[in-house]
Amino acid sequence: MANDSEAGPARRASDRGRYGRLSRERVLTSALELVDREGLSALSMRRLGAQLGVEAMALYRYAASKDALLDGLVEALYLELEARLAAEPDGEPGAAAWRAGLHRIARATYDVCLAHPQAVPLLATRMLAVPLARRPLAVLRDHERVLALLREGGFDDARAAAVFQAFTAWLLGYVTVELRLMVDNPDEPDPAFRLGLHRMPSQEVPVLRQTAPALAERGGPEGLAAGLDALLDRFTSGA
Repeated sequence: MANDSEAGPARRASDRGRYGRLSRERVLTSALELVDREGLSALSMRRLGAQLGVEAMALYRYAASKDALLDGLVEALYLELEARLAAEPDGEPGAAAWRAGLHRIARATYDVCLAHPQAVPLLATRMLAVPLARRPLAVLRDHERVLALLREGGFDDARAAAVFQAFTAWLLGYVTVELRLMVDNPDEPDPAFRLGLHRMPSQEVPVLRQTAPALAERGGPEGLAAGLDALLDRFTSGA
């Protein structure tokens, strides 16, 4: 790929879309809007370039590859998380301030995920593909934020690491369960047909058929908080 001095005006012209000069923030915001609207499968450099009014090649200055663009979407989610946390009060200081801080992070993460459900799978898949040190800085700051609260709560490094892992697993697992696709036919008023229970063999999965309506209900922020309290109680009672 030609550098800026070689490309000259042609390179700079390719950087200006229908919304003005591109920036990394604008590219990532537009990518997230595209995924929110059409899903991850619709995301490509060509499709994103068309949305921004530029050729796909102009985007490689801001995301060197499709994987880099996906990592940028993860970064955008965590930046939104930071903005939500910054807009909320820290709460009253005290002996359990660290615990309240974890609840704040969990709730804000939940809200970000429900605002961008199509992008949520990236929180798992990109973490599987990207080593810790290569994750976006916004992700590392989130890790730091959680670990600092655990240190404030009196956990040593080994125990803080265990709580951090459990906290992350609960939070992302809960969000994933909340966002599972359960409804088979949204236009069907009858609950059984809405869930498509007639498609499940009653002889083989009778308990699942009976429980499916309850499984389809979201636990909401209350369920998230209750599970987090149970998890933290387990670690603090053994401390």
